[in-house]
Amino acid sequence: MSWRFLRAYCCPPRIIAAVTPLVLIIAGFVALGVGAAVLRQYGPRYRVGRLLAATPTVTIAEARSIASGPPRYVAVRGRIDAEQEFEDDAHRPLVLRRTRLQVRAGDGWTTVDERVEGVDFDVVEGLDHIAVEHGALDHGLIVVPRESAGTAAMTPDRVPPGTPADAPVRLRVEQVSSVEHAIVLGVPASDPAVPDEVRLGPGLGRPLILTTLERDEAMRVLTEGRTGRPLAAALALGSGLVLVTLGLAWAVLSAVTGTAVAASPSPTAGMGGDPRSSGQGPGLVGDPLMAIGLVVAIALAAVVLTSVYIRLTGGRRGSM
Repeated sequence: MSWRFLRAYCCPPRIIAAVTPLVLIIAGFVALGVGAAVLRQYGPRYRVGRLLAATPTVTIAEARSIASGPPRYVAVRGRIDAEQEFEDDAHRPLVLRRTRLQVRAGDGWTTVDERVEGVDFDVVEGLDHIAVEHGALDHGLIVVPRESAGTAAMTPDRVPPGTPADAPVRLRVEQVSSVEHAIVLGVPASDPAVPDEVRLGPGLGRPLILTTLERDEAMRVLTEGRTGRPLAAALALGSGLVLVTLGLAWAVLSAVTGTAVAASPSPTAGMGGDPRSSGQGPGLVGDPLMAIGLVVAIALAAVVLTSVYIRLTGGRRGSM
């Protein structure tokens, strides 16, 4: 039994042309799902990184003018300035210091004790300045941490009761100095208690983010220097987009050329000739509903794909 006979009677071109693009599209969405799942393993850090990559940067003067209009989530850059700093052990002038004691829990760390010290500070650009609502900083603080490691036996009064004495612990210190420059993301808003005062804080469902690093360096801190999972997520997202695009292109080509509906009723019929002649499939003229349905399905798939891509990459939602 020849392959041509099997293809003609067991797997007609109508089925082959319709199923193959669908397989590519499904595989593409599966790859996109895998990429999204890998990124979600980073928890809040994934969202912080996405916002840091996608939020547009404006001048501080523009941010102050935004405060008088509809709320917008923006990023500003400038030098950190404060009227009253406090010093660390190395006599560096600080405006914010967060100390966390964390205990190893599986593959991650659990915070068991946290202390935050801070003073009011601004971000300055030329003659313009904008205050930062530093009390709202949580996962959005991205700096190079200072760490010291040990066991629970070294800090028995700061770990929960029942913690094994040999449990790994680490002390992480994150601090911001008044001699540094920073990128701050937030929603500018006027302070009703202080005339002409504008503050950057969380809003529109997005957190306040501050980093004293460039964006690429901040991303490395968020991933803790690990490149395996981000690379796997990037490959999955990239291959997913390629597969879905190929599947949609294949489906469009099939709809235009009529290969999805031009199956021959006879295994010995030629592939060429007038589609209106006997012995040939009807083509698009003979089955317009299938072609229209396929085009509608492609349009819906494109809309879904675009929405998924925007959600995974952050799109331009930060400017809204």
